[in-house]
Amino acid sequence: MEPVSQPSALSQGANSVLGSPLRLLSGTLIFEAAVFCISTLGYLRAGWPPGDAAYMVLLTIFSVGYGEVRPIDTTFLRLWTVSTIVMGCTGMIVLTGALVQVFTLFQFRRLLGIDKMQTEIEKLKNHTIICGYGRIGIQLAKALHDANHPFLVLERNVAKAEEAKNHGYLTLVGEATHEETLKQAGIAQARELATVLPDDAANVFITLSARSLNPHIRIIARGEEPTTESKLFHAGADKVVLPTHIGAERIVELILYPATETAIADTEQMGTVKRNLHDFGLDLEVVKVPGHSAMKGQTVGDAERRGNGAFFVVQIDRVGGQSIQHPGEDVKIEVDDTVLLVVRGSRLSAGAVFSEPARPVKHGRTFVG
Repeated sequence: MEPVSQPSALSQGANSVLGSPLRLLSGTLIFEAAVFCISTLGYLRAGWPPGDAAYMVLLTIFSVGYGEVRPIDTTFLRLWTVSTIVMGCTGMIVLTGALVQVFTLFQFRRLLGIDKMQTEIEKLKNHTIICGYGRIGIQLAKALHDANHPFLVLERNVAKAEEAKNHGYLTLVGEATHEETLKQAGIAQARELATVLPDDAANVFITLSARSLNPHIRIIARGEEPTTESKLFHAGADKVVLPTHIGAERIVELILYPATETAIADTEQMGTVKRNLHDFGLDLEVVKVPGHSAMKGQTVGDAERRGNGAFFVVQIDRVGGQSIQHPGEDVKIEVDDTVLLVVRGSRLSAGAVFSEPARPVKHGRTFVG
């Protein structure tokens, strides 16, 4: 994670900073009320009527200087009045300072738009919290925005947070590893949390905190190292995404199934079928049989048996334009055939069946390819 800039820390801590003057203000009011009550009881003890006692204390605390209500002619009354002056006037000075701080910080909150943002956050229900607005966070926020799914971006870096705000995303500047920040992001009402920071330790810690704050939330965590996957699951993640692993697997798929992208792009119906199959845990792939393939001249049944149940052939398109739908097990596979597969196991192992080169067969002292 990038270091926190000073403006980010300022805006992030605005709420916690505001809490201090409010606590000071409430504490000083309680203190002044206690001074008023105790001082009034002292004058009552000296034989003053309740009205005169309360009036004398108010004049003393607020330093009005209208004069004494009754003569202060005993040692007790003089000491009691001095104590009231010291305690009451000191309390009023602190009270005045606290009021100035509260008014100033409320203006500061309004300037930063914190009140408006917090109001919008409090309205969120069943939303997604995105922790981190890096490369993955940007793509995730864009996809959720396009899908009209409610979400909140939680980012510690003020520059990145401003970037998210400029795109119209609801954004909170704060440290996602802090439980108070997660609470402010509305984790109690959230449906999912996606922690996509490029820091495995931070993702584990955020997952632990989120799970403890909301046992029912669905957590999707990013992991950089394969060894982090188990730690994230133990911390409470429901799904773990390893971008490096996914990227490598996708490249291998493009190598093994170069015809799939073209087939799906050519027909919208193919794309719909692929999406529908995906809902049932199946996938649709298209493979073109190369000239060196071990499946050249083999039957559909041979190919499916070699795949060990990883796929089954649903259609074969020949170079001459012939299309064989639902081919039987005895149909032979020819070079340059376009084979449509429904994959129910590993897509990589299914593609390897057709890309694997044929091994030479030994006849006597020679090998025949």
